Amino acid sequence: MEILVAVIAFAGALLAAVAAGALIQRLRDDPEGWLVAWTVAVVALCLALGVIGLGYLIGFGGVTFRVYQVTGSLLAPLWLAVGLVQLLSEKAPPRFLAWLAGIALSFVTVVIMVWDPLKNQEMGRSLPAASNHWNLFPGYLLIAVHAVAVLLMLAMLVVAGIKWRNGDEYDTDNLHATVVIVPSGLALVGAMRFAVPPLFTTALLAVAGAAVWYTVLRPLAPYEDDDEDDFGPDGDERLSRREERSQRREERVPRDERMPRGDRVPRDERPMPLDERQMTPGDRPMFREEPPGDRPMFRDEVPGGGRRGMPEPMQAADLSPAPPRRSSGLGDLVAEYRAGDQEVDYAARMAPPPDAGPSTGYIMNGAPPQRPDYNLSPPAPGTGAVFPGADVFTPAQQQPGSGRLSPTIYGLLTVFTIMDGAGDAFDRLAEATVEAVRRGEPDTLVYACHAVKSAPLQRIVYELYRDEVAYRDHQRQPHVERFVNERQTMVLATNVIELDVNAAKVVPLPTVAY
Repeated sequence: MEILVAVIAFAGALLAAVAAGALIQRLRDDPEGWLVAWTVAVVALCLALGVIGLGYLIGFGGVTFRVYQVTGSLLAPLWLAVGLVQLLSEKAPPRFLAWLAGIALSFVTVVIMVWDPLKNQEMGRSLPAASNHWNLFPGYLLIAVHAVAVLLMLAMLVVAGIKWRNGDEYDTDNLHATVVIVPSGLALVGAMRFAVPPLFTTALLAVAGAAVWYTVLRPLAPYEDDDEDDFGPDGDERLSRREERSQRREERVPRDERMPRGDRVPRDERPMPLDERQMTPGDRPMFREEPPGDRPMFRDEVPGGGRRGMPEPMQAADLSPAPPRRSSGLGDLVAEYRAGDQEVDYAARMAPPPDAGPSTGYIMNGAPPQRPDYNLSPPAPGTGAVFPGADVFTPAQQQPGSGRLSPTIYGLLTVFTIMDGAGDAFDRLAEATVEAVRRGEPDTLVYACHAVKSAPLQRIVYELYRDEVAYRDHQRQPHVERFVNERQTMVLATNVIELDVNAAKVVPLPTVAY
């Protein structure tokens, strides 16, 4: 039996040493507090197991007994608990208090355990019980340390469960790690406090080291993003786990909610995030009409009054002033009517431009001042292609090449992260949606779905609308509702970015005939 315990002890010490090396390597790239605490615990477990193996070969003495008790009974469970506090606490005060308590208890107890004389020096080749050799004061100190460790581990288990209920993937991983660490830590304390066969005590020490190693390698492993190498500022630098989590949370916050820290709304006063899968189509934000008094009149207007600052246009000396812009959309007319510009012939504004001849291609904003007059009678059929939104680039009054774009153009860029294996289904759904948009939405200027070469699980949808009225009309279409509903089972994450168009050149994309 002694040989078996020695073999298990040395194997566990080797396992703990490998785990300590992995933790130290991880610390170089990710200097987190929980990594430091668990490195201390794993090194202590390695020393305790090594001393147990040595004691079963040559016998225990005063030095080996003290080393075994200091490392296995004091440092290992205490710093496992401190590491859990460092992992789960998002605020600095609890982490600081955990550091302070851990360091103070460790220092005071180690000094007393090293210098306090043992009441019994007789030991053999079996694992000595602590109650037979410690005097009153070291024994009570160990009881206090074990009580603190148990209470901390149980409290952190409850905290991890509460955070997991309404948390993200980080909280799920933290709960996974806590569920692995807490049982092994409690079993370790029980083995040190109560009469347990030496074989089980040695095995529990080895299991505690393996639990820490598994936790760091699996649930708490660093996240590797597909786009990290392409878009990161420095491929050699890795954000800490807490910084990476904060960055992902910032990416999920809409642009209008990002404000200086001192002006942010308290968490309990912010609106709760909406889940499209739990709402009927009429309840989704994209289908809900805003009250007229709360909706900005113009794209550059700030809710509550005032306008966003816009850059002054540069005047070119060699170009004549552009003629008045023709507003070709219903949204522009509504905005001008609300603004008080009521001396406008709206019927004439909405009428299509006169046909000056056959269409021989696309006419872009900034094309020649007039089309050639072919004097064909009857009019010849168009030989070009007509696409949704083409009338934006064929105004009744031709503009010079420097004509300003309509300030009401509304744009969106949506980045979808899709599930592995759902790419083909998502692409077919997007293709059907684009075809329906092309046929039935003349005020949708651009609606394109892109694949990302360096990230196969990402899709980017780029959208331009004549104005926000056109965007809201787009969201009410049946094919858009189908796209929103059916993609829920394919998409892991969605990031929506609102756009303002400052300058643009848009030409029809080449197509192929099958």
